[in-house]
Amino acid sequence: MSTLKELCAGLPLNPLPVNRGRDPKVPHAPVRTPALSPQEEKLALRNALRYFPPSLHATLAAEFAQELRQYGHIYMYRFCPPISMRFSSIIMCNGSVSQFPQELVTYGGNGQVFSNWAQFWLVLHYLSEMSEEQTLVLYSGHPLGLFPSTPSSPRAVITNGMVIPNYSSRDEYEKMFALGNTMYGQMTAGSYCYIGPQGIVHGTTLTILNAGRRYLGSGDLRGKVFVTSGLGGMSGAQAKASVIAGCVGVIAEVDEAPLKKRHAQGWLMEVTSDLDRCISRIREAKRCKIPLSLGYHGNVVDLWERLVKEYEATGDLLADLGSDQTSLHNPFSGGYYPAQLALHQANRLILRRQVRAINKLAEAGMFFWDYGNAFLLEAQRAGAEVNKGGAGKTEFRYPSYVQHIMGDIFSLGFGPFRWVCTSGDPHDLAETDDIATTVLEDISTSVSESVRQQYNDNIRWIRQAGKHDMVVGSQARILYSDQKGRVSIALAINRAIAEGRVSAPVVISRDHHDVSGTDSPFRETSNVYDGSAFCADMAVQNFVGDAFRGATWVALHNGGGVGWGEVINGGFGLVLDGSEEAGRRARMMLNWDVSNGVARRCWSGNKNAYDTIQRTMEEQSQLRVTMPFHVQDEQLLDGALQG
Repeated sequence: MSTLKELCAGLPLNPLPVNRGRDPKVPHAPVRTPALSPQEEKLALRNALRYFPPSLHATLAAEFAQELRQYGHIYMYRFCPPISMRFSSIIMCNGSVSQFPQELVTYGGNGQVFSNWAQFWLVLHYLSEMSEEQTLVLYSGHPLGLFPSTPSSPRAVITNGMVIPNYSSRDEYEKMFALGNTMYGQMTAGSYCYIGPQGIVHGTTLTILNAGRRYLGSGDLRGKVFVTSGLGGMSGAQAKASVIAGCVGVIAEVDEAPLKKRHAQGWLMEVTSDLDRCISRIREAKRCKIPLSLGYHGNVVDLWERLVKEYEATGDLLADLGSDQTSLHNPFSGGYYPAQLALHQANRLILRRQVRAINKLAEAGMFFWDYGNAFLLEAQRAGAEVNKGGAGKTEFRYPSYVQHIMGDIFSLGFGPFRWVCTSGDPHDLAETDDIATTVLEDISTSVSESVRQQYNDNIRWIRQAGKHDMVVGSQARILYSDQKGRVSIALAINRAIAEGRVSAPVVISRDHHDVSGTDSPFRETSNVYDGSAFCADMAVQNFVGDAFRGATWVALHNGGGVGWGEVINGGFGLVLDGSEEAGRRARMMLNWDVSNGVARRCWSGNKNAYDTIQRTMEEQSQLRVTMPFHVQDEQLLDGALQG
């Protein structure tokens, strides 16, 4: 089986494919522990067999039951196609760059494309047969079917993890996932918008650069040391981003497999399991001011504690910046490994030692931030010393990277805009890179200094991206752009397709981690201080608004980044085919997709957002946003309440 035509033919049932089981040559997801009752196990098995005619139930029931009891979920390994899935479709690209390909986990430890392989086959079949007057509806990976719609409607509407709020707990999730009823789509995994680690490389590069400007007073990071942990599907970007930003990146990773992968990939320059060697190389690179990505094979707790020991012994603060990017949204399923502890002991002691060491270095002058993986939230739950006296629910001893670094960028309307060249041709990607660079250079002459700085960072990124071998899977590019930049780039690419300079349609999209796409009180909306950080109206409105303004597909998820039940987020895909209609859709949808979030951030009291949406209203006569009047005298509030 090797052709796209065969993959789109539907579930292979006659004859059944050979059951090869799990491939020992590829990494596999941690075993899940849903703790199902006997009746729930029976229900999970019954639910899985719904995809197959009764004549096959006797054959499949036993192996599905074995999968459920051995791995905690029915993945249907028999139906995993024995091919390398590259380039044939965006969905298959999500599979080709997967963290755990046979479990359909794209990234983040548990971010699924589908819940099982039957869903994969059915979705490809539906997509190959559908018309422009049908919409494919997907419930948490399950293709409900093709439903009549209009040519202007989305071709696919995706929801993942939409659980009634009172039942959106981690324990309930494990059960519902095992039953095949819901799925954790992370952010871009379950919405078919993942483009490999390029997106997080770019975001991490911008985060490090802007952290240097805020904390160290300079964007020149030569000789500065950034200490962190994690080299997996998303966190692996930290090594590459450190070098692009010009600093010394020291990344601890307890699992040897991703460490070797990043080293072989060229993203990690050096690897050591010797702490003495690690400290020696930090000192040398810091002194010589050379960019370096150094992987420490071991637990980050040991690294942090050794840095404390070095400081106490010599007075040398070897870490200037610090963070953590392990999968702490998934701490007890392989996302985070406590030093010298079995996982069953982790509930009591997880994170405390790490935070204790970080606190000592921070008191000496290191700057630490939460990188959106729920580090501080999980540390608080573990009893670590991260509380901030008199703070609100979303504030801790250390800021999140949104609160101090990227939040103001979001409020300017900047976020991770991306596109995929469906031809798979590198020449098309190079052409679109040139188009985007030219557009940003042209429009950067008439903007404020803060906006111009962001444009310049992204122009630098695009020029360097080709040199750094960013493409993994599809021919895709990502950059941070504001509303004007996104619309201008999309329209310019659409014209290039019409003129034949780009050979095939281009899909534009964005990360869910964006201005409007995500309501996440401990990450994307952690700098919203009017009490609405725990409300999800923005993300839901974005999903709905994108759908009727021209998106080709839309997705809405529970969970992503900081974990299940902690966030609502959504995304889209929009096909540019060179037509006037595609240009109209892009203009209409992209303007909404950004303005929605800027308007919400404005209403919450953010000055950048206030100024940004004010300028946007001046440029767009049909845009009218309710603007806030801010209380000028805080004593007025105290007096009124005392009265």
